[in-house]
Amino acid sequence: MNVLSARATATSGAIDTVFRFFSSYRDRIDDSDVRADFTFGNPHDMPLPALVSAIQARMEPQGVDRFAYKTSEEEPRAAVAAALSAELGLPFQPEDVALTKGAFGAIALAFSLLLDPGDECIIPLPGWFCYAAILRAGNAVPVQAPLTEGTFDLDIAAIEAAITPRTRIVVVNTPHNPTGVIYSRESLTELAAMLTRKSATLGRPIFILSDEPYRRIRFDGASFTSPAEVYPYTLIDYSYGKILLAPGLRIGYLALSPSMHEADKLALRAAAATSQVGGGWNFPDAPLQYAVADLEKIGIDIGALQVKRDRLHGALTQWGYQMTRPAGTFYLWGRAPGGQSVGFTRNLADQGVFVMPGTLFDRPADFRISLTGTAEMIEASLPAFEAAAGG
Repeated sequence: MNVLSARATATSGAIDTVFRFFSSYRDRIDDSDVRADFTFGNPHDMPLPALVSAIQARMEPQGVDRFAYKTSEEEPRAAVAAALSAELGLPFQPEDVALTKGAFGAIALAFSLLLDPGDECIIPLPGWFCYAAILRAGNAVPVQAPLTEGTFDLDIAAIEAAITPRTRIVVVNTPHNPTGVIYSRESLTELAAMLTRKSATLGRPIFILSDEPYRRIRFDGASFTSPAEVYPYTLIDYSYGKILLAPGLRIGYLALSPSMHEADKLALRAAAATSQVGGGWNFPDAPLQYAVADLEKIGIDIGALQVKRDRLHGALTQWGYQMTRPAGTFYLWGRAPGGQSVGFTRNLADQGVFVMPGTLFDRPADFRISLTGTAEMIEASLPAFEAAAGG
């Protein structure tokens, strides 16, 4: 007899490939003379001094309720709303913001607010490998829609073809993990027009969940358009862990587009906090909430990150790798020599260089490199990449 619920079994199945890779990776990296670790987006340098100072300052008690239960507190919500309004040119109000445990918590909150069991959510292929697991945990159904082959832009026709009467959400991740593509305003406007038409046909809105944790990590002066700027039924999730390169500090938010129909927006506002409680107290820890206004002013050195991108992208393309040049995020995405990412990544691991196989993104011919490794790691890894270029 299986003691697990069907939901737990489905969730495990949706994330099993990632967990099996992580277990194998940990075993190999512990036993390896590691030259470079480019797998997950973890830091390999000491934390930003300004980040440490901000958290230390906010840890100091200023009253007996300093570490009492916190929901989404008024001051940090106001700071987020002001920053979002300035950044996106939309009139966000503090009440439009729910503070969460990172973007992961914001995504889970959006799904819990909008999806009933059996409802469908369209996710990109390739795309972040946790969407399906979060959906399965809520008894919802992930439906993959491929991005445009080669450019990895939005394929509006593929998204439209994936829509059924059970579709409630389309996930748009820009800048996109794993490819680094930033979607143009024109492409997002085309998506908005299609969703407006399909929503009218279904008799209820199809929402966009705009997954934007890399919004502030852009190269070469690239511009950014949020779907919220062109489509009223948009929810934005964000995480401070990317721009601060501190993924273990679980703070982010879910924001409602100010352009949404007022009655629908009020309903979502009213249900957010209760859904967060029901989801396991999905609020950031008190010191992190106190620090939000400070965190809005801090970020990693994008110029230094761009130098890493250019060094690795230039070297790999020189040796014949087919690479996508990222406009944002801190990843490089490319085709494994011979089209076999598992063998390719194992070969690199034998030489102390660790990258992520595309199997985690349902793209077994591709691979991902995290640019959060140090410049020294990049230089040390180059001989292994050059040797593996022939497949």
